[in-house]
Amino acid sequence: MRLSYKQKLFFYFLVIFALFTGGIIVLEQSRERRSKTKVLEEKLEAYVDIVNAALIRQHNNMQVIDSLKMLFPQNTRLTVIDRQGQVLYDNALKEIEHIGSHAQRPEILTAKEKGNGTDIRVSISNNLEYLYYAKCFNTCYIRVALPYDVQVQHFLKADNAFLYYIIGLFVLMLLLINFVSNRFGKSIKQLRDFTHNDGNSHLEFPNDELGEIGTKITEDYHQLKKSKQTIALEREKLLQHIHTSDEGVCFFSANKTVEFYNGLFIQHLNIIADESNSDPSIILTDASFEKLCTFLSEENRSESYFETQIFKQGKTFVIRVNIFEDDSFEIILHDITKFEKTRQMKQEMTGNIAHELRTPVTSICGYLETVLTQSLDREKERDFLSKAYNQTLVLSELIRDMGLITKMEEASQSFQLEAVSIQTLLQSLRSDLEIPLQEKGITLGWDISEKLIINGNRNLLYSIFRNLTDNVIRYAGNNVNIFISNYRKDADFYYFSYSDTGVGIEEQHLNRIFERFYRISEGRTRDTGGSGLGLSIVKNAILFHKGSIAVKNRTGGGLEFLFKLKLEN
Repeated sequence: MRLSYKQKLFFYFLVIFALFTGGIIVLEQSRERRSKTKVLEEKLEAYVDIVNAALIRQHNNMQVIDSLKMLFPQNTRLTVIDRQGQVLYDNALKEIEHIGSHAQRPEILTAKEKGNGTDIRVSISNNLEYLYYAKCFNTCYIRVALPYDVQVQHFLKADNAFLYYIIGLFVLMLLLINFVSNRFGKSIKQLRDFTHNDGNSHLEFPNDELGEIGTKITEDYHQLKKSKQTIALEREKLLQHIHTSDEGVCFFSANKTVEFYNGLFIQHLNIIADESNSDPSIILTDASFEKLCTFLSEENRSESYFETQIFKQGKTFVIRVNIFEDDSFEIILHDITKFEKTRQMKQEMTGNIAHELRTPVTSICGYLETVLTQSLDREKERDFLSKAYNQTLVLSELIRDMGLITKMEEASQSFQLEAVSIQTLLQSLRSDLEIPLQEKGITLGWDISEKLIINGNRNLLYSIFRNLTDNVIRYAGNNVNIFISNYRKDADFYYFSYSDTGVGIEEQHLNRIFERFYRISEGRTRDTGGSGLGLSIVKNAILFHKGSIAVKNRTGGGLEFLFKLKLEN
């Protein structure tokens, strides 16, 4: 059975005071017994001295001892023994001739050594228990023996008054110990109940030092519990962030054992490492991470941060290491392939834009410089100004298209959605392009139901069909037919076909015509006009409407664009 703190405290004090009290009782009983024994020995010594004095006066006549019996207590046994141990006289025995030597009796041996000696034992001569006292004189030993009966035992027994006093005092101390134990145990029990009930118990500590300690402990407990909850919450947030991070993260202890990692770390690690493995620690030994291993093996490194890049399996990874104060560290693997492609694409786009702007700007500068510096007839001057104006229209179209693409990519949420009738939109398109369509002999027709409604952005939907038609006007040739149809519908999408009977393009260009500023031939865009961004706008507008687009050459000539648009965006 498990004892409570109060019971343990009471038991410990009980044992201590019991041992203390027992020691006092034993000491006092022993001291009192010795004191009474000393008094009795003094009386017996007086008897021995009386016998010795009488023997000296009577010249060792043993008969004189009989006359002294009345001076001694009843049943007192007197014995005279010579220095060799032979009994010369014994009033308790009538025949002493057959009594053996007493030289080895304990009291005689002690008296021979110290001058006097005592012993309590049963007499061999008469089988009675005696208290013997012997004293050594010049010519003999004189021994006095008292029967060790109840009277003598009672005399030698210690007084019980002191024993009763000690026992009473011990009982009183037990009561005090119980009180102290209760006082201490109550506070300890409250603290125990407080911890077992998760700090929800009502505590009432005494107004003393122990109470102050208990109050401080409870306050610290509440603060610690609150801090622990905060740490646990922050830890959960951190783990959730790490698991959902787009970076692979792994934490290592100071002795390079794995403590925690997310799934993306293993995924990136298996792409880079020579052999696939589910153990994150292989990053510290794989040859692909040589620079990382070299950094971590440096004993007196001056930096706690390291970063490098690895190109593997067509991907680009950034590896970062952060070393903490306790020499633990984290390794981060970040796939920046998409970022690098975006950066390169932006770099190429910037170069393309500069290239596309250079031609019209150079032309405008050339025309205006000619007009300003040379004397031209009115007709020639007007022709140069007209060409400069046309180049400004090219610039304006390029800037407009670039702005539209940028808006679709970076601010798509700014486009307003509405119910758009595709048939109404195509009618507006044919009206807007009536003149260029007639000039090229191009017919625009469709098979679209009046009920075909798409919830999208009208301007972007218009730009899809407008840019596809502009593309036919510029590049497909004369006397071309355009036909638009909705050939399928399912629960989510409308499927469209946009085809023309023009010249088409070579197969190797089909998968690139949606790239920005891509030219089938170097001078095609400049010869026919356009910004070079039309089909890129078409693709981005379709992506905005959760769709996709593909292109192919028609069997009878021309191109066919197949795309789908989501019913609801």
